Amino acid sequence: MRLTGDMSVSVIIPCYNVRDYVADTLNSLLRQTHPDWNAIVIDDGSTDGTAELVRDFTDPRIRLVRQANQGVSAARNHGVDLADGGSILFLDADDWLAPEALARMTATLASSRAQAVYGAFCFVTEDGSRVVSRKPGPFPEGDIIERLLVENLFANGGHLLISASAIRQIGLFRADLRFGEDWEYWCRLAASGTIATVAGPEPLLFVRQRGSGAYLRMATDPEAFTPCTQAIFDNPALRVRFGVERLPALRRRTDAENGWIVGRELVRHGRREAGLRALRRSFTRRPLPKRAILLLIAHILPILPESAARRIAGPFRRYAA
Repeated sequence: MRLTGDMSVSVIIPCYNVRDYVADTLNSLLRQTHPDWNAIVIDDGSTDGTAELVRDFTDPRIRLVRQANQGVSAARNHGVDLADGGSILFLDADDWLAPEALARMTATLASSRAQAVYGAFCFVTEDGSRVVSRKPGPFPEGDIIERLLVENLFANGGHLLISASAIRQIGLFRADLRFGEDWEYWCRLAASGTIATVAGPEPLLFVRQRGSGAYLRMATDPEAFTPCTQAIFDNPALRVRFGVERLPALRRRTDAENGWIVGRELVRHGRREAGLRALRRSFTRRPLPKRAILLLIAHILPILPESAARRIAGPFRRYAA
């Protein structure tokens, strides 16, 4: 990885069988008001014609690199090895950026002393036609490691611009983690310095909720969280920062949060009874007032009129079939 101008951005896009979506991703780059970017598209052994579609984009800033299937972390790491921007953005190949996203993020990174910046985003339906939920902020900034240990604040890397110098310091993604590998990476990043926020509620990133996505497939399994959580808390920097007495308490809060996510996702996938049990266990471990209200809502949804249930379902709204 080489370092050029501070305002240049290397956008690393790992791809695996995303022919139906990657054109939207690349077109969003071509619409950026900030022109000093280059995209490194790492095709991770796609078999659906993804690479051939990417080749149709003739802008010289878009570079296609193919590799045998090794997983998303290996693809991102390959992109980091090839990146030459002053900052790096990890953009998923089924999401897209708002036209001013890079301009807003690079301006904030340049004006702050932070090693990374992030901001607002939206979740959209799989076909991209409708906004499911908006995350306009405000978001925590500065020293956010304690908050990040308990709750992953980022949808993914597409609304998080990281200085190249910070990436050189913290290293690469862990290719041995198949779920939560990005969360582990963000925790390493936050443990090494501060993170600033991009002002304004306008979304930087539009995140496509796909039924085949890793999060929707794996977030209902409590065991899926164990390897990444263990990797996060094995970081020696955290033992130095929080001490051997406080760190286990943070781990218990993290486990309770992960349990809440499992319960919520089980409910959203239609496995209601198992989801409610997981929600109750999580609430017992960490009884927050807001969670008490949400737990009540999760239990009464079936007895409410359909119109009322739709209005208040919120985080428990069922995924489309």
